[in-house]
Amino acid sequence: MTELSKTGAAVGEPTRSPSDAPRAFLEVRDLKVHFPTDDGLVKSVDGLSFQVEKGKTLSIVGESGSGKSVTSLAIMGLHRLGARGKNVQMSGEIWLDGQELVSAAPDEVRKLRGREMAMIFQDPLSAMHPYYTIGNQIVEAYRVHHDVSKKVARKRAVEMLDRVGIPEPAKRVDSYPHEFSGGMRQRAMIAMALVNNPELLIADEPTTALDVTVQAQILDLIRDLQKEFGSAVVLITHDLGVVAEIADDVLVMYGGRCVERGPVDEIFEQPQHPYTWGLLGSMPRIDRDTSDRLIPVKGQPPSLINVPSGCAFHPRCPYADVPKGDVTRTVRPELQQVGGGHWSACHLSQEDRTRIWTEEIAPKL
Repeated sequence: MTELSKTGAAVGEPTRSPSDAPRAFLEVRDLKVHFPTDDGLVKSVDGLSFQVEKGKTLSIVGESGSGKSVTSLAIMGLHRLGARGKNVQMSGEIWLDGQELVSAAPDEVRKLRGREMAMIFQDPLSAMHPYYTIGNQIVEAYRVHHDVSKKVARKRAVEMLDRVGIPEPAKRVDSYPHEFSGGMRQRAMIAMALVNNPELLIADEPTTALDVTVQAQILDLIRDLQKEFGSAVVLITHDLGVVAEIADDVLVMYGGRCVERGPVDEIFEQPQHPYTWGLLGSMPRIDRDTSDRLIPVKGQPPSLINVPSGCAFHPRCPYADVPKGDVTRTVRPELQQVGGGHWSACHLSQEDRTRIWTEEIAPKL
């Protein structure tokens, strides 16, 4: 593991020059987030790279425990907080609008959080303080970055609640989180996240535990607000239906690493990794016969303390023995470009992937 200095930068790391700054609004380079525990080192994120342009939506998908939420918290600089955060080992680079965040001082990241970047958390009931009204919490989020009176901030809170579709916002601004339904709490969380017009919005499972009608409303809301503010959006989900609805690009995570990424149309129409095939096969579809059974991905996600050697997916992969020798069990595959902006980390040859997808996988989907 790379040794870190007090600022969080790798010891011996060359000084970054302006030419190192990325062109994308958000760019993550070789991000690693490891958690020391009594049982061993948990490699939650182990060398992740991606970028997001303003006005675009990147969806990060994968099973629970693949490292999706840890990635989002790393971007927000939240792993440094609290007693547990002192032991987090984090390295790599996170560039936001030309500013590097991993090596930045915590105070600098704190100033950006809420203003330049904001997050919609998975469970708004847990994320919101139960003892304060919805309005007070939005007011606080606004006044942290704006020197205005409480009256002005309250007016802004009412405007945001109205914008996200809360009925009678002037009245409901004084309600407590438990007085809102699940869908309304999620809308209030979105209002809080967007009150400062952030240029990066991270949405961590924003439609979990909501009924399908409310899910559609929340997705439409995020999409409309993105068009209005021109924000870059990182959407974290395990629901491929949501991905198809809102994403421009998709990043598939497994065992803390990216196994495939590319434009959403290519990921759905020409996926290049067996794990992605498994995710697509386990997704219910309305155009499929109701008597057809879903095709689950066999086995269990790997332990992030003892990630399998070679390709982390090989214990569950039905095609692990197709490549000659023992390469899938001994050599970790690196991302290789398989098309314009489409990358995959798999030992299968392009010819084998095309054959398997065309003859075996696609006909069943």
